[in-house]
Amino acid sequence: MSSNLERFSGSSSSTGLSRRDERQLSRSLTGLDVRKEIGLAKIEQQAQLEAAKAHAIGYVGSQAMQAVTMVSQMEGQLGQACPLAVTRLEGIADMTALSIAQTVADSSRRIGR
Repeated sequence: MSSNLERFSGSSSSTGLSRRDERQLSRSLTGLDVRKEIGLAKIEQQAQLEAAKAHAIGYVGSQAMQAVTMVSQMEGQLGQACPLAVTRLEGIADMTALSIAQTVADSSRRIGR
């Protein structure tokens, strides 16, 4: 069983194109490959940047949650030690937690740019 396929030799007569057209076609195809590689590199770079932003925002949020936990724990302990101060301690803890939340929001906006 023989194949009807012929091997491509790259000569102008087999493609029906002139040498000039073949060179131009080759340059165009090479340019497409280069643009594709550059496009893929830009997408990968953007993905890495967005992942770094997400990690940074997560880190700020994690630290903020730990800080609020410590404030809440201290509020509870001090409230047990001095029940008369509970209302004031709650106010201070609430203001602190709100300030921490504002810091997280501000950081998220700055990092997310």
